[in-house]
Amino acid sequence: MDSWKEIAAHLRRGTRTVQRWEREQGLPVHRLRHELGSTVYAYRSELDAWMARQRTLVEHDAGTDEDLGPSVAVLPFTDISREKDQEYFCEGMAEEILNALSRLQGLRVASRMSSFQCKNAPAGSREIGRRLRVRTLLEGSVRKAQNQLRIAAQLTDAETGYQLWAGTYDRELSDVFAVQEEIAHSIVEKLEVTLSAEESGALRQAPTRHFEAYDCYLRGRKFYYHYNRRDVEFAIQLFSRAIQLDPAFVLAHAGLADCWSYIYMYAARTEDARRQADEASLRAVELDSRSAQAQASRGLSLSLSWRDEDSEKAFELAVRLDPSLFEAHYFYARHRFARGELERAIELYEKAVRVRPEDYQSPLLMAQSYEALGRPERARAARERGIRLAEEQLQANPDDTRAMYMAANGLVGLRELGRGLAWAERAIERQPEEPMVLYNVGCVYALAGKLDPALEVLERAVENGLTQKGWYLHDSNLDPLRALPRFQALLARLDS
Repeated sequence: MDSWKEIAAHLRRGTRTVQRWEREQGLPVHRLRHELGSTVYAYRSELDAWMARQRTLVEHDAGTDEDLGPSVAVLPFTDISREKDQEYFCEGMAEEILNALSRLQGLRVASRMSSFQCKNAPAGSREIGRRLRVRTLLEGSVRKAQNQLRIAAQLTDAETGYQLWAGTYDRELSDVFAVQEEIAHSIVEKLEVTLSAEESGALRQAPTRHFEAYDCYLRGRKFYYHYNRRDVEFAIQLFSRAIQLDPAFVLAHAGLADCWSYIYMYAARTEDARRQADEASLRAVELDSRSAQAQASRGLSLSLSWRDEDSEKAFELAVRLDPSLFEAHYFYARHRFARGELERAIELYEKAVRVRPEDYQSPLLMAQSYEALGRPERARAARERGIRLAEEQLQANPDDTRAMYMAANGLVGLRELGRGLAWAERAIERQPEEPMVLYNVGCVYALAGKLDPALEVLERAVENGLTQKGWYLHDSNLDPLRALPRFQALLARLDS
């Protein structure tokens, strides 16, 4: 069968024909346009590879029930409070349970990003289970009123939809950590997972016993992950408040360090910002040197002072302590890239992808390193994957400017200039003075050959505080600008 021609012919006949042919072939052919975009009719090798990959997945799925073992996806809990203002708390509640379960050797847990992307998904439990490759799903709801909390949770068999366990907890807010522990233990018991003494103890560990501090921390992380200066500055206030309430709250110190590192790298390259990052990360590791999150934050802050050996030790320790911690691999990769170590950066981005397969950032950042090293096919594959994942992120969060400008970069790298430039313009319209947006749109313009607009937004990025010279020196996206006197003058400003 000449598969690529047959697929193309069916695609031209419309959606109903594709769906009917999919049923006949047993293949998810309708996903082809989404995965390969405008390349559908142009690249036979890609279509053949896609067809073979889908057949492999279908064949593998046939043995799913035998191969999965104890496995669970923790879906974000639903806010059923009257005010509907507790989304951050619901997500944090689910994430704490997910993190606790992820530390258990005998249980496979779907990543946070993959699970949370299924929030409000129209798919049934069987489809979600197949998509996440797990046997069971944990779902729940939270109702918060004054000092009272009602948490309901249920564990469902993904294949049959039957309820395996359910629990309802009416407690005071301060008991939230005990509830999280009880839910995690109930799942372990129901799935018959054997715990070591160390793992059993880990399930009982709470990040803090102060509920208000915990609440501030959850909101702070929510704002930090927006990756823009205004929200990061708000996250600083929340983490600082959490530390005031509980000075021994390790994760709050690590979160504060990450915020100040962000400010130093992308908003205001001042000695005060670097010092704040250093002090907060140092305090985090002093409080708990075995915290992977604290070590990752410490590695990032040390990299700001070019203390490469100490930074790399912290990153390596973070990875050893928790190989599933995305930030450990991702921060480390960014550190290596900023120093021009592209091969090592790729290795670390690959590890970040394995830890969090649904993250759009790592494939898109990896792609430009592949391009710079003369590996265009790998760069193309990474871009296509990153764009697809960014599109999925934008479907769930339409105002995510980071997904917009990073996908724009990937599209222009694939020479889809019109679409890529349109996405870049959308990002800059939403945040016209945000330095990270300005810098990344400058990269998009440079790749597209729009050199004067690229220089204009890059100069604005520097004026607004993004003065990390390593990026301007080593970012291959900016190669079209390097010989221009105006770009050389920009580099000189970064030395002053």
